[in-house]
Amino acid sequence: MVKLSKDEERMLDGKLGKGTQTAMKIQVAIAEAFGAPYMVPISRAHVALSNQEADLWFVEKLVKQGAHCRIRPTVNPSFNWEQMSKITTLRKKDEEIVKRTDAAYKKIGAIMTYDCTPYLQLNVPKIDEIISYSESSATPFVNSVYGAKTNRESAQSALCAAITGVVPYYGYLKKENRKGEVLVNVLAEMKSDFDFQLLGYVIPLKIGFKIPVINFKNKAVKSNFSNASLMNLGAQMNTSGNVAIYHILGFTPEAKNLKDAFQGDTVPETIDITQADLDSVRDKISAPAGKIDFALFGCPHLTFEQIQRVTNIIGGKKLAVPLFIMSSDPTRRLCEQMGILRTIQETGGDIISNTCMDQPCWEFLYGKKGVTDSPKCAYYTRRRKMEFVITDLESAAYAALEGEVIDEPKKQFI
Repeated sequence: MVKLSKDEERMLDGKLGKGTQTAMKIQVAIAEAFGAPYMVPISRAHVALSNQEADLWFVEKLVKQGAHCRIRPTVNPSFNWEQMSKITTLRKKDEEIVKRTDAAYKKIGAIMTYDCTPYLQLNVPKIDEIISYSESSATPFVNSVYGAKTNRESAQSALCAAITGVVPYYGYLKKENRKGEVLVNVLAEMKSDFDFQLLGYVIPLKIGFKIPVINFKNKAVKSNFSNASLMNLGAQMNTSGNVAIYHILGFTPEAKNLKDAFQGDTVPETIDITQADLDSVRDKISAPAGKIDFALFGCPHLTFEQIQRVTNIIGGKKLAVPLFIMSSDPTRRLCEQMGILRTIQETGGDIISNTCMDQPCWEFLYGKKGVTDSPKCAYYTRRRKMEFVITDLESAAYAALEGEVIDEPKKQFI
């Protein structure tokens, strides 16, 4: 039986409105399912808004019942109707879902960031802060890099948490459930952000759903972590597996040393990951090199620094195939102010803000072959019959110039 505070009992009894009651009923049911003894307050939330009919039904139901968020959540990408309508013909049905979803989330009190990387800007938690985050790249980043505490929430449970202001106390909110379970010695040199993409994809294939403690044997790597590296590491672990937290030995706040990472226990299991492991998984998940029809980057959304790297390659040239870069609206606006957006558009590419590749606005690319740096992007679009060659961001940018991915595309421009 879940012990509730007087305020929580009032929510459950409907004294704060039908919508809040519905959200609290769901939170109590989750608590009972996981054996949580009580609820704890949250200070932040992020909802993985999807623009799909089930998501729309749920949020509209709560709005009609009068629900409103106590903790205003940020939200995941939708698709930018204005920008995408300049590229392709969009269906009226999809326009209606977008507009209704937007209206419902605004009315319920969400902050309409439309960004899958809220932890990099606008919604950044602190160590030990109890929060409720959905979104596959967000959960591992905030748990691991910041040392905040969230379970792997769904869009619906995170929205209920935002409405009630509380979550059940279970799972990764408890210290003992956050300790490392496998020591992962990384023998690969890890020369680029792309290596972190592949590493993230490999780890769950090797260890399942256990919590990894990552030990980079190349000590130089520890001074070269970028936000993009860590963002992609977690995103891919949550794509090929179900990893909501990881530790990096000597770097993340709960892994100063082995004793810290494993909470005093002996290391129960150790595995090695080599460059051959990274190369092997890339060969398995990537389409064969060759001619491409488009390039699509930004799953998760590209950072300003990543966009600069692409611009340095394609600036002043003409693309052989369309290039679409997905990013947050603040990042796109910064690129516009810096002249980067214009440079990209002059090549034949564009930055699309507030948009996700897992949306129907990309239907005009279905059945075609593209290039991306993201295994997650390629994984999600399989159901939409999109094929991707997966390679590092720089090589993918060169491929967009040439219209083809070859073994070493950079060399042809040297």
